[in-house]
Amino acid sequence: MDLESRKASMQSELDSATPSSLSKRNQDPISWLPRSHPRHSLESHRDAINCVAFHPIFSSVASGSEDYTIKIWDWELGELEKTIKGHTGAILDVDYGGPRGGTLLVSCSSDLTIKLWDPRDEYKNIRTLYGHDHSVSAVRFVPSAATVAPSSGNLLVSASRDKTLRIWDTATGYCVKTLQGHTEWVRDVCPSSDGRYLLSTGDDSTARLWDISESNPESKVTMYGHEHINECCALAPPASYQYLAPLAGLKKPPPARNSAEFMATGSRDRTIRIWDARGTCLVTLKGHDNWVRGLVFHPGGKYLLSVSDDKTLRCWDLSQEGKCVKVLSDAHERFISCLKWAPGIVKNVPATNSSAAEGQNGGNNHTGKSNGTAAGISDMQIRCVIATGGVDQKLRIFAN
Repeated sequence: MDLESRKASMQSELDSATPSSLSKRNQDPISWLPRSHPRHSLESHRDAINCVAFHPIFSSVASGSEDYTIKIWDWELGELEKTIKGHTGAILDVDYGGPRGGTLLVSCSSDLTIKLWDPRDEYKNIRTLYGHDHSVSAVRFVPSAATVAPSSGNLLVSASRDKTLRIWDTATGYCVKTLQGHTEWVRDVCPSSDGRYLLSTGDDSTARLWDISESNPESKVTMYGHEHINECCALAPPASYQYLAPLAGLKKPPPARNSAEFMATGSRDRTIRIWDARGTCLVTLKGHDNWVRGLVFHPGGKYLLSVSDDKTLRCWDLSQEGKCVKVLSDAHERFISCLKWAPGIVKNVPATNSSAAEGQNGGNNHTGKSNGTAAGISDMQIRCVIATGGVDQKLRIFAN
């Protein structure tokens, strides 16, 4: 690790240690970043962990592994709750979401299938979706929005090594749209918070933005620039717009209702790129010494977090043009494959969640003094909880 990142990391740890900053940090989740020591390091999988997802309301977190199982943990207590078997291949992705008041878990696998599980019925397998011709590498619930499809909350998107994205209706199990455009394996997909757009990326080194409100969606924008296979992608929340607008040469941030203004991609070329909605690369973040495997925007908007095969978790400050301000070295003992932030909790809204997409959920289970307000998140209570998984077979929970 270079001296500058080490210095930044140590300075950050020092800042975190003073009583005044500690109390400030505890009160202000917008500036919270993970500390070096995880709250829990959870072990039970018998092979590498590939993916992780938080329940939108309860303190459950799901992990999927090369050992063909999904495990459900209580991240507050640090206990294993359940092991789910059913896939006949490695679990490549998991997500929570679904229709209002009826949160489901979805998983996808190298066995070519997608499975839906019901957390309220002992995680019983309620449906299996068939249609992809190769490994299904990513799956996400598409958040519902009346502007796109009033009946939704039932939509899923999947990305596959068969070079396609597919949109599914979870109520019927049918594939309702197939999106073609990528020329190689599609590794990751990220829906926008309103369910209108999808960002996808993969082995063709491009990222593509799709408007799925159209009857025949085509990729709206294609982003070129990475020099190797892309592993991951993320759409920036509106809370980030104030920090990213100057990089795009904008005098004021785009309106928060625009759900796909800025995005990030992580690649095997060891860099992260941040893009605008026109497909222009605004900044390239360099610092990782190996493949970048996971990305998540801080719900407060100011930071982007990344994990890599270099065993580090890095925090990039978007208000300083993406400067790396914190490095958790050896966050895992081996390659880190996934990273998720616990979804926020909507304040003063009945507990009927519509999606596990970041920043879109109902409920009032709560883990920190999260009363922060910033552009676009004043009605959202941020949960300062992060989960990472890796080849060391460990699920790590970093929490306030």
